[in-house]
Amino acid sequence: MAKRKEDEPKPGAPAWQSTFADLMNLLLCFFVLLFSMSSINEEKYELIVASFSKSTFSIFEAGSSAIGDGVLVSNGVSQLNELSDYINSMGLNAEGDEYTIESEDTNAEDEKDVKQEMTESGLKESEELAERIQEALEENNMDKDVDIDFTSQYVQLTLKGSILFDSGSVVLKEECLPVLDLIGVILERYATSTIEIEGHTDNVPMNGAKYSNNDELSDGRALSVFNYLIDTTLLDPATIKHTGRGEYVPVADNSTAEGRAKNRRVEIKIYNSLNNY
Repeated sequence: MAKRKEDEPKPGAPAWQSTFADLMNLLLCFFVLLFSMSSINEEKYELIVASFSKSTFSIFEAGSSAIGDGVLVSNGVSQLNELSDYINSMGLNAEGDEYTIESEDTNAEDEKDVKQEMTESGLKESEELAERIQEALEENNMDKDVDIDFTSQYVQLTLKGSILFDSGSVVLKEECLPVLDLIGVILERYATSTIEIEGHTDNVPMNGAKYSNNDELSDGRALSVFNYLIDTTLLDPATIKHTGRGEYVPVADNSTAEGRAKNRRVEIKIYNSLNNY
């Protein structure tokens, strides 16, 4: 007859664990009771909250934080609004004053100062060159044949057309050659930058001449002076420009004979070192 097996113990937690769990529950209740009986120093609590709200680490206006401001926690859109205000106020320091930074106004002011300084330097250089040229012309008794003006960019020598060319012609007169020779010496000695030769006429139309209009005539006269200087000096042709301005840049009234005579001219501009083209 088969024997019946002895009953196995039922599965479950050991008895000591139940006792331990009861002990933990009692301790938890004890500490909760202690906490409920304690009191919070409200003054110190408010100081702590205020210190966080004024912290420079906050990115929100006036140091806003989630403490006491539930909308920042519940609604992220409001935080974005605060963030835009923060970005707009980035140019302000802690006292509300604007930071001293380089702005467009500052750049414009600096640029203006630089231009003013360059203009003054150019005027000084041009004035000194004009004085040396004037002395050279006076020494050779040719100061009445050449007018001298200067700007911050160049010194301008103006030769009257009547001493250079016959009416409607681009052929240089023999009597003007000594003047051009002296000018060539002056250019070789003092011109360190670009030289520009401009021909000008009055507004009287061309009739039956070689050139059909004043534009061609002024071009031809400037070219004649250019060719003579290149043939008689050691000037570099690459540094000399020649242009015809026609009747479009008058210096006097074309309605009078005297005014038309002043407008028929050749101008030689000697650019200073600050305005080399």
